[in-house]
This record gives sequence, structure tokens and C-alpha cells, in this order.
Amino acid sequence: MPESIAALLPNILIIVAFIGVFYFMIIRPQSKQRKAREKMLSELKVGDRVKSIGGIYGRISAIKDNIITIEVGHDRVKLVFDKAAISGVEGGDPEAEEDLNA
Repeated sequence: MPESIAALLPNILIIVAFIGVFYFMIIRPQSKQRKAREKMLSELKVGDRVKSIGGIYGRISAIKDNIITIEVGHDRVKLVFDKAAISGVEGGDPEAEEDLNA
């Protein structure tokens, strides 16, 4: 009986090693990215410059629950987005920044 357990031990160690590698290479980084995104979305405030997932740059003019209104372009057109549609804060295309400042 102990010989059969000793024969299985290398196989069990390989499986445990794969699980460990899977955790540190895939699950942990995704968890960190999700937490960072949730933090970024929770810290949004009126006046922040943002980029939507569709590539639209604008300045937040109103926030109500999970709905965000941003102003874009020279005419300050207001667009309404779900909070989850915001991909980032401050940054992006210099031309888009010029449009916001005009």
C-alpha cells in the first residue's frame, strides 16, 4: 500500500504546481485589475476628464447612481452613459483634450 501512494506522489505534486501557477498567472492579476477598476469608478467626480469604452473623451457634468453625464466638444454636448462604460480618467488623445479646453 505505501508503495502505491509513493508512486502517486509525483503526479499529485504536478497537479498542485499547475493549480499554483494558474492562480498566480491568471486569477490573481485579474482580481487586482477588477479591484483597481472598481476603485477608479467609485472615485469619479464631477469635473473629471474621462474616456468611454467607445473612445469618447469628455468632462463629467453630473453623476447620479450609476448614470454619468459627460460634456463633449466645443458645443458642450451632453451624453449620458452607464458608469461601467467609463474606461479611464484623465488622459488620452491630445486632439480630444484641445476640444475639451476650447
